[in-house]
Amino acid sequence: MSREEIKYWVGFSLVPGIGRVKFGQLESYFKSLENAWQAAPAELRQAGLDSGAIRAITSWRPKVSLEAEMEKLERYGVKVFTCHDDGYPSRLKEIYDYPPVLYVRGSLLPEDEWSLAVVGTRRASVYGRQVTEEIVADLARSKITVVSGLAKGIDSVAHRTALAAGGRSLAVFGCGLDIVYPAENVEMARRIMQQGALISEYPLGTRPRADNFPRRNRIMSGICLGVLVVEAGESSGAMITAHLALEQNREVFAIPGSILSPASRGTNQLIQEGAKLVRSYTDILEELNLTAVAQQIEMKEIIPPSDTESLLLKQLGAEPAHIDEVCRSSGLPISTVSSTLAMMELKGMVRQVGAMNYILARETREEYGVKAE
Repeated sequence: MSREEIKYWVGFSLVPGIGRVKFGQLESYFKSLENAWQAAPAELRQAGLDSGAIRAITSWRPKVSLEAEMEKLERYGVKVFTCHDDGYPSRLKEIYDYPPVLYVRGSLLPEDEWSLAVVGTRRASVYGRQVTEEIVADLARSKITVVSGLAKGIDSVAHRTALAAGGRSLAVFGCGLDIVYPAENVEMARRIMQQGALISEYPLGTRPRADNFPRRNRIMSGICLGVLVVEAGESSGAMITAHLALEQNREVFAIPGSILSPASRGTNQLIQEGAKLVRSYTDILEELNLTAVAQQIEMKEIIPPSDTESLLLKQLGAEPAHIDEVCRSSGLPISTVSSTLAMMELKGMVRQVGAMNYILARETREEYGVKAE
């Protein structure tokens, strides 16, 4: 999308109360947000907007210089991704209330699709810190991108550990990217920009408000394959993130703790409700079929996809299919199917589930829209 088009997306992101649904109404009716930005109140009403949204737009437009906003974004090195851009995280687009606009400082890379959110209490115990350091270090060395919210406690430990292990980390803000909150994490934010990205749906200048943080949690869980909750009270931001993850069909993992510890009441409750109990990073990798991510990344880079792989992908789904069945349905000889499936398994595209039966890996099912029965 061109700079000229993007500035109108930025403009509407500045207007309070204009989210995914209203962005969609404006774009559908006016065909471009430039036309919508210039529309009269009567036209906005015809587009389906309510009176509150119309008042918000008409009162904000005279106060906003779109060119000045774009210059400010460029000055801070902030990239803008709309939900139509290739750089917008594909997994985030799957959630119901995805942000129409994302502001990013740093870089989002293809390998960030293998990501896990790590969240927990701001008042982390010695146990919570130790467990976070051990598990996150191993995840980072396994090429898993660690996502968190830059808050005190578990969030900060997760970011710091991932960076120290040479891994990538993404921090999701509940304010504009020109404001680091808490301020004590300014240096950490700089390092994250070098080894990952800072992400926000809020335009520059947005102050950190209490009600922003529960909303930003849907982005943390939505951008990831799953969420690991280390320590959390029964009513906490980490528990909100876990429940959002369940609504978004993401995996939820939890670290067990003492039944006497208030910080473990939330995690123990999640385990009781069906979250995966985690004793080691391998529990997470195995559950998400990510035991060979580093090798899969390398194989995908070295060996491009082939026509044979594309054909076999059409024969596989969430239910196991025997190699003989794949040969019959594809019309290919057993030698070709066997060698191609072996290569696809190395790339993380398929899994053998025993006795020469194959299924599409989770990420491949999502990419091709295959539903599990």
